[in-house]
Amino acid sequence: MAKKIIYLDNAATTKVDGKVAEEVEKVFLEGYGNASSQHQCGRNAKKILEDAREKIARFINAKPSEIIFTSGGSEGNNLALKGVAFHPDNKNKKHIIVSQIEHSSILESCKTLEKNGYEVDYVPVDKDGIVDVGEIRKKIRKDTLLVSVMHVNNEIGTIQPIEEIGKLCRGRGVYFHSDCVQSFIKLDIDVEKMNIDMISVSGHKVFAPKGIGFLYVQEDVKISPIIDGGAHENNLRAGTENVAGAAGLAAAIDVKKDKKKIERIRDRILDGVAGVAGAAGVAGARLNGSREKRI
Repeated sequence: MAKKIIYLDNAATTKVDGKVAEEVEKVFLEGYGNASSQHQCGRNAKKILEDAREKIARFINAKPSEIIFTSGGSEGNNLALKGVAFHPDNKNKKHIIVSQIEHSSILESCKTLEKNGYEVDYVPVDKDGIVDVGEIRKKIRKDTLLVSVMHVNNEIGTIQPIEEIGKLCRGRGVYFHSDCVQSFIKLDIDVEKMNIDMISVSGHKVFAPKGIGFLYVQEDVKISPIIDGGAHENNLRAGTENVAGAAGLAAAIDVKKDKKKIERIRDRILDGVAGVAGAAGVAGARLNGSREKRI
């Protein structure tokens, strides 16, 4: 008798949704052309790709031309930071601000930039795991190029005040990037309203396949590619496009989730561990991060 698996690691990766898998399989079998090819198979693949781009753009209130398909969050984060830093028009701004709780793809990119003459300020979080916007305000200088703060922390799930940070950065003429890998679809994202210049997203966190994601890049952002080759993805990401993955990511937007049920389960677990409402609890247990500002 096979063992039943109770999977509780969805922040690391999710199982591909059945309807998403059907869409991906359809593209594998019927839309298999290279989207850069000029023949009918290529044009069919190109249409699937652009339909996915348009749907994703509409979902975050962006323009289709501002959606750059990538392999996932890590590539998107690398492209955002290094691509902006290495653009010739940005050469006189050598200061970057990030939070201390960013994903390793941000923190390691910062180490690379520091080796290339950039100064990076790492802003701490408070006892609730929330970034202090006031600290970011204090650290912005005339030569500050970019601020990068994730929307939702990938370990404890705290939600950061990115709309407030976006407004601050827009007012100071500083680019603002947010790693939205853990918030995409789960929380509302309006890049115009929130004054965000770039966001990174990964498909496999939201029931889409691994190996697909996107970087939203506001049309006025000066950014250079970090992968050389063809003129794919508006000249920002060389390489044959993952059409099936893009279609799957777009399809994942329609996956229905009972967020209230998930919230109730979360609260029941937290209360049980803490010993609330008659539960035995776990001795010495303490919730890490804010309970209210949590995904």
